[in-house]
Amino acid sequence: MKTLFLIILGYLTGSVPFALVIGKLFYKKDVRQFGSGNLGGSNTGRVLGSRAGVAVMALDLLKVSFIVLCARLLRADDVGMAAGCVAAGIGHCFPVFARFRGGKAVAAMYGFLFGLFAFAGRSCWYFFLPLAVFLVVLYVGKIVSVSSILSALTVTLFIWIHPESLPVRLAQIFYTVLIIVRHRSNLERLQRHEENRVKWLG
Repeated sequence: MKTLFLIILGYLTGSVPFALVIGKLFYKKDVRQFGSGNLGGSNTGRVLGSRAGVAVMALDLLKVSFIVLCARLLRADDVGMAAGCVAAGIGHCFPVFARFRGGKAVAAMYGFLFGLFAFAGRSCWYFFLPLAVFLVVLYVGKIVSVSSILSALTVTLFIWIHPESLPVRLAQIFYTVLIIVRHRSNLERLQRHEENRVKWLG
């Protein structure tokens, strides 16, 4: 029952489209109508500015960390915690509250990793190692898609060589695969040397 509850809670929480909420509430804009049309922090920043972009990233991160916290409060096992966080990632990408058009799972993955560190007693490197990789690659190349994929691959490898439960390992693999799949159009543009470089983070 705990696992089922966390899956439902995870999906509904992950489905909250903060990019849409912030855009319409504070800027009177639907970010889906601009830029890439993606309900993520990167497109929000491109359309509404850096403050809005960072706010969306933070809120998208926290909504998945919240599921880890709930799992700990409910004393659920790693299966329930991981299942709830996977459901939150699915909700983030395919939100029921936004016609199933959501983000690309990057902030959701970081929410999972931050939750593991902050609430589930895991290593701080689960969160800070991929974050460092993301920031360095982004600083050098200014391409969010490349930074996101490399950071996800890095932390997945780290978790697999680190003592960890199978549910957490599988959940991280799920996030990495989801991030790569959701960025397939970015990878295609990258091959054509047409991928956008981020300017609003500068």
